[in-house]
Amino acid sequence: MIEFAGVSKSYSIYESPGDRLKELITFNRLEFHKNFWALHDVSFRIERGETFCIVGENGSGKSTLLQLIAGILRPTEGTVAVDGRVSALLELGAGFNPEFSGRDNVYLNGSILGLSTREIDERYGDIAAFAEIGDFINRPVKTYSSGMVVRLAFAVAIHVDPEVLLVDEALAVGDMYFRQRCLRKVHEMRARGVTIVFVSHSAADVKALGDRTLWLDGGRVVEIGATGGVIARYLAAMVEKDSAYLAHKPADHRPAGPRIEAPEVAAVIPNVDHRYGDGRAEVLGIAVLDANGQNVQLLEPLGRIVVRISVRASQDVSRPIVGFMMRNHLGVDFAGTNTAREGCELAAMSAGDVCTVDFYLELPELYPGSFSLSPAIADGTLDGYHMCDWIDNAITLQMGHGDGQIYGFLHLPCRVAVNTALHAAEIK
Repeated sequence: MIEFAGVSKSYSIYESPGDRLKELITFNRLEFHKNFWALHDVSFRIERGETFCIVGENGSGKSTLLQLIAGILRPTEGTVAVDGRVSALLELGAGFNPEFSGRDNVYLNGSILGLSTREIDERYGDIAAFAEIGDFINRPVKTYSSGMVVRLAFAVAIHVDPEVLLVDEALAVGDMYFRQRCLRKVHEMRARGVTIVFVSHSAADVKALGDRTLWLDGGRVVEIGATGGVIARYLAAMVEKDSAYLAHKPADHRPAGPRIEAPEVAAVIPNVDHRYGDGRAEVLGIAVLDANGQNVQLLEPLGRIVVRISVRASQDVSRPIVGFMMRNHLGVDFAGTNTAREGCELAAMSAGDVCTVDFYLELPELYPGSFSLSPAIADGTLDGYHMCDWIDNAITLQMGHGDGQIYGFLHLPCRVAVNTALHAAEIK
């Protein structure tokens, strides 16, 4: 459906407007600009009906890549081939005339995308109903909020029967209700075989939608592959970068205390999806236990468990922090904690020291789904740390069914009382 072959894209950067004029006067025989390469030798294929996600930091070339697919830009080097009608939701309100009403812009954009007036007439009711902006549909777009512009733009993009849908962070400004509707619509389009190219900084959205993911850094391809693995390594790189940024102060090297011993050690790591860190300490194992110290096979709503994590230092670790992250079946970081967050300061560790930390948890009433735990050990403080070892999804357990219905992700502890005094006052 889409193929990039050795694609590079450069922009000419001029230090002053006069430099551009100098080039024109010399008929470009002399150059007065510098080339900024937004993309370097990018190659990939997107199959028909695939949902292909793109992640990367700001400035990594994601938007440039989408504009090349949409035909807005032409590559400096290489070739881009796209087969099928493309509907693009790239920039907020791109293609909308602010002086026109929402209705007029629906017809304008539909015509640009190749629809006849009759075809737009047939779709207009569905577009207006999906956008849900009420009477504003007949008012100038310049009076819209950013969220209303996205609502209308998304409604148009999905109702023109695209074969390729490009979405660039357009849902970031939408409210939760509209985002959920859009994501459901994207899932419907996937089921119909529409090819979707989706750019987002939301790891949860990418995991929920993507068949494959492309990771860009500085305009270069870092990795292309199955979404779960690419996102895990991308997030790990971001954590490492954040740790390096926060660690601007010299480490506080406390005097080493007595050698740490661990009377009980968790020595099993059931699963390793991805592992990263500087290796100065490692996670030896993780276990989820009940009150009797037995391994838990099934999580129970409102139950009590112990998450046991054992770690060993291979070098000096002056301020060890041990913790874990709990994720749901979509890969969303659901909850987590660590020793520093809970006010438990661990003693400095020397090479060979082993430490076991037990986290006593009272589970809320969660929906019946699978939950994974990712254990970790770091060196530093909550404000600045270096990751020593992190293991993605080391252990996964199923949450059992409780006595009551769960609406959403969890049931909040609640006491209900009928306000009889207020009721009586209303009667009087």
